[in-house]
Amino acid sequence: MSKRFPLRKKQAENNLFRPWLIFGLTCAVLRVRLKDLFGGEFNAKASCTVLGLADNGGSGAGGAAMGDRNRRSSAAGRDGGRTERATICGVEYYYKAKWGHAEEFLALFKKNHYPVLKKEIELGRMLKVSMTAPRYHATEDGRWDYRVTIVFKSAAIANDNFDSAPLIKQLYPDQETYKKEEQRRFEILDAHWDLPLKDIDLEAR
Repeated sequence: MSKRFPLRKKQAENNLFRPWLIFGLTCAVLRVRLKDLFGGEFNAKASCTVLGLADNGGSGAGGAAMGDRNRRSSAAGRDGGRTERATICGVEYYYKAKWGHAEEFLALFKKNHYPVLKKEIELGRMLKVSMTAPRYHATEDGRWDYRVTIVFKSAAIANDNFDSAPLIKQLYPDQETYKKEEQRRFEILDAHWDLPLKDIDLEAR
């Protein structure tokens, strides 16, 4: 059959090869995308679950966090630094403002809460704080306006009930104004929820 129908045999071989080629290209694109999202070399084992974290109107480190390694832990992975990377934890915090109040919430967050988070970065408790917003509108039941991402240095630090009151008093001597504005920041919210992250090892059997 191979002598009589060489073209048909070639087509059959191409049909067998084509799915593997598509699979390989898909994996390459996915890896590049994950690298862009998480920074450095993507490692699904880098983050861990964090429980009980919330933005309580300035009483703690609010925000959200995803697993994200700092540059040192990423470099350490090639020479046995997996233990250090595995301690980094992430949680995401979502804020849904009442209609027409999203910009007001953002202004109050940047004024009265973000500086506290930056102080905690200076203290070495956090590695990174960032915020994102949806590019397009969603349905009302699934709508959110801001997602704050915080990368904690370790699960122990993330769950140690750190008292940020001294930092707040240092940053905001006018406590009466600060408390009123923080109360306002939460009054204009429709919802606020926390999403601890847990990585799934797709290579595990």
